Amino acid sequence: MPDQPEKLPQNSWKSKLKPLIDTVEMIAMALVLYFLIDGVVARVRVQKISMEPTLVPGEVLLVNKLAYTFGEIDYGDIITFHYPLEPDLDYVKRVVGKPGDEVIVLDGNVRVNNQALHEPYISAAPEYEGVWDVPEDALFVLGDNRNPSADSHVWGFVPLENVIGKAFAVYWPPNKIRGLSTPNVFAADQ
Repeated sequence: MPDQPEKLPQNSWKSKLKPLIDTVEMIAMALVLYFLIDGVVARVRVQKISMEPTLVPGEVLLVNKLAYTFGEIDYGDIITFHYPLEPDLDYVKRVVGKPGDEVIVLDGNVRVNNQALHEPYISAAPEYEGVWDVPEDALFVLGDNRNPSADSHVWGFVPLENVIGKAFAVYWPPNKIRGLSTPNVFAADQ
């Protein structure tokens, strides 16, 4: 029998491209997962001192973008939102007043609908005074570092449509990793 040319395996080109195909598939899956996660969780860097001592500049927060799709905004939640006066900027503040509430700051105390707030997280009692009636489509927010914070007592209310989500954890820097809980702001001192 005459010599026949050696037949190459039919799938040799596939076997040579398999590592490349596997790599492309892995990158595609990583991108899909990234965009799925990014649709649910935002990352926000704390830029200013307005939330001290709870949050300090440089910390990076994880924000649940779906928190208020499936749940209610609570008093004391730390939220991120598009700053009403410059929507390209994202701010981080604490919810003090909800739609329809009356917020009164007087003699270093904050009252919501005539109930005093219990706020062990603030850096100092507010040195300003005022009364605000929260519109039905907005929130009243304050920074934990009450006196130097530019917040609702300075520039007004946050439209509900500007809310990005609820901050639930600090994940950077590594030595500051922790969860963020919502305190019961109507609890009496004990």
